[in-house]
Amino acid sequence: MEPVIDQACAAALYADGDAGLDAGASLLAADPASDAELFRRGEEFVRRAWERGWQPADVVRTVRRELDETAAGIAAGLIGAETARYERLPPRWRAQLDALPEAPPRNRPDRFSYAFAVLGLYRLLLGLPAIEPVGPPPGAAEDALRRAPAPGEPRMLTRIRALLAKAEATGFPEEAEALTTKAQELMARHSIDEALLAARTHGTDAPGACRIGVDAPYETAKAILLDAVATANRCRSVWNSELGFSTVVGFDPDLDAVELLYTSLLVQGTVAMTRAEAGQRAGGRKRTKTFRQSFLMAYAQRLGSRLAADTARVTAEAEAGGGAEAGASPALLPVLAARDVAVTATAERMFPRTTTTRVRGATDLDGWTHGTEAADRARMAGRDPQLRGGRGKR
Repeated sequence: MEPVIDQACAAALYADGDAGLDAGASLLAADPASDAELFRRGEEFVRRAWERGWQPADVVRTVRRELDETAAGIAAGLIGAETARYERLPPRWRAQLDALPEAPPRNRPDRFSYAFAVLGLYRLLLGLPAIEPVGPPPGAAEDALRRAPAPGEPRMLTRIRALLAKAEATGFPEEAEALTTKAQELMARHSIDEALLAARTHGTDAPGACRIGVDAPYETAKAILLDAVATANRCRSVWNSELGFSTVVGFDPDLDAVELLYTSLLVQGTVAMTRAEAGQRAGGRKRTKTFRQSFLMAYAQRLGSRLAADTARVTAEAEAGGGAEAGASPALLPVLAARDVAVTATAERMFPRTTTTRVRGATDLDGWTHGTEAADRARMAGRDPQLRGGRGKR
C-alpha cells in the first residue's frame, strides 16, 4: 500500500484548488507517524529552491506575499533546518537567516490546520520558477564561497545603520537631513576607498548582486526610488514586478549602501507621506490612493534628480581634492569608469533581455507637491562619485 505521506502529497501538491489540500491534510492529521517524513520533504523542496537561484529572504518574502505569516514562519523553520547542514554559507546568507521570522509550533492550533498550511507552502515551493542566481548556492565549491565582506566593513555598516535609524526616528526634518547626509558621507568615503584600494593592489574582486524586495502597494514608485539610489551608488537595478523584487548589481560595498539607504529613504518617505495625508484629510479630503501614488512618484523622481546632481559634483571634488595627497594612488575617474564598465557588463550578462517599464503619470498635484518637498528634506549632500545615470527596468 502507498505510504500515507505519498498519498497526501499526491492529493495536495499536484491538484488545483483547496480540495486537494483538504484531502492531503486529512490524511496527515490522522497519521502522526508521517510527521518526520513530511518535514524531510519540506527541506528537500527548500533545497530545490536554492538550485533554482532563490535565497532565504526571497523565499520568505514570496511566501508571505502569496500566503500568510504562518506559512512564512513554517518556511523559516525549514530553511533553518536545511541550511544547518552546511559548514559554510554563501556571502549575505547569514544576515538573511538571522532576520527570518520565528517558526510557529508544529501541529497548532490542530493537526489538520497545520498540515493544510504546510501542504499549501509545499505547493508554492514546488511552483517557484528558476531565477537568475545572485551568488552560489549552499554546498558549492569552497572557492565559490570564499568571498566575504572586507575586514572592518561590519563596523562601518553599524555606524551607518545607526545614523539612518536616528534619521528615521527624529521628528525634525533638519536633523534627519543632517544624519542622512553624514551616513551618505561614510558610504561615499568607504566606497571610494575600496575602489582605489582594489586598483592599487590589483584586486580581483568582481561585481556581485543582491535582491531587494519591492512590495505593493505603489511598487512602481518604490522601484524608481530604488533605481535612483542604486544609480547613485554605482550600481544597476533590474525590477521583476511579477515576483516583487529588484536585483541590484554592483560591488559589495555599494550593494550594502544601496540596501541601507533605500530602506531608510523609504521609511522616511512613508512617514512624510502619512503626515501630509493627515493634513489633507483634516482639510476635508477623502480620496487618498491617488495622493499617495503621486506623492511617492514625486519623492522618487526628485531624489533621483538631486542624487544625480550631487554625485556629479562630488565626483569632481574628490578627483580634484584627492590627487595631490594620493601620491601613488591611481586617478579616481579612470578607476570609477572601469568599475562602472564592469558593473554594466555583469548586469547585461545576467539580464540580456530587459524591457523599459512605462510609468503611469502622477495625477494628484497636491501629492506631487508634498512628495517633492519631502524629497528635498531628505536630500543627499556629499554624495559619492557616480559616472552614469540609470534607467528603471524590469
